[in-house]
Amino acid sequence: MKNDRVIVVFGGSFNPPLNSHFSLAEQIISEYENVEKVIFVPVNQKYQKKGLLENKYRYEMLKCVCDKNDEFEVSDIELKHDRQLYTIETLEEIQRQNPNKTIWFTTGSDNLKELNTWAKSEELVKKFKILVLERDDDCLEDIINNNSFLKENEKSFIKVKNSVRSSLSSSFVRKKIREGKSIRYFTPDEVYSYIKVNNLFK
Repeated sequence: MKNDRVIVVFGGSFNPPLNSHFSLAEQIISEYENVEKVIFVPVNQKYQKKGLLENKYRYEMLKCVCDKNDEFEVSDIELKHDRQLYTIETLEEIQRQNPNKTIWFTTGSDNLKELNTWAKSEELVKKFKILVLERDDDCLEDIINNNSFLKENEKSFIKVKNSVRSSLSSSFVRKKIREGKSIRYFTPDEVYSYIKVNNLFK
């Protein structure tokens, strides 16, 4: 039987991981007393996204930060497969690994608008809570009210409290690297050093 302790799954390409990713995770843990940890889940390199680094680099960049925080964890669950898993498959596997915990999935409001097109979306929102980070000028309530699927399942969505919005993107950071400009303070020091040592994103 599940207890009220929550694990938040934070998926993404993390290409590279930014300070904003980790500050959001820290904020979630701070704002929700029942959240005990955040698991970062990088997508498989088979995911169709231009310029995506190999699995090992993105995993190791996350790991070098998560290893220093007991409330952060990185999972290679999607990296071990020969195809990109559907979100619900990832969440179900993490649920099996943590049978007594409640699993939440975090996503941006931009992705929420397309949630009804995801594989097994109906099952996804029935089984798991979705923690939503509002992006740009988005308003979660407006998005839900303008989408019949989201409206029908609105009890499944939780708005990230007091979210600090950031326009910084991984693509912007990659562009700076290619231009030979500094990315210090955009990423954690561990990630900054890892990128330099391994000469990534050139």
